[in-house]
Amino acid sequence: MKKTDTKFYINFIRILPILILYLLVLTGFDLSFFLYDNNFSFNFVYLIIFFFVLKNPNALGYGLIFLAGIINDVVQNFPIGVSSINYLLLCAIAAFIRSRMILPNIFYDWILFFISILIVNSVNYLILTMIFEFPIKYGILMSSAILTCLIYPLFSKVFNEKILLILRSEND
Repeated sequence: MKKTDTKFYINFIRILPILILYLLVLTGFDLSFFLYDNNFSFNFVYLIIFFFVLKNPNALGYGLIFLAGIINDVVQNFPIGVSSINYLLLCAIAAFIRSRMILPNIFYDWILFFISILIVNSVNYLILTMIFEFPIKYGILMSSAILTCLIYPLFSKVFNEKILLILRSEND
């Protein structure tokens, strides 16, 4: 490849997490499907934020994540600031895990992601129901958390092999 093509490719890979995050937030995209009259959905925004704050903290800044939360609130018709609190809480948990982890392991990441999703969804539920009296069903929130957690290893495998390897080879 030419040198300019390589630079473009590396710069595109560098901003890809930001593009994916804002694409998901602006479209309000959650992969949801109905099975036996139950609505199941994945929250890809939580996956993006947790993974990149844990593995490559330079990819997403906290200001960009806060702004994504504000945009998500507008798109989803939530009270302004609720998603930002959730996203920044997820960032704080991922940053804490990153600072305490000695050897990265997909199994530990997976378990800690599930715990952090439970914490974030609990805070989300408390804020929306107690403060804003927003009607939300805890069962749907819990099933979304479990399904999001189940897809994390696949997501992590794909992004570890594709994006992080390219960014690491660029830094060497």
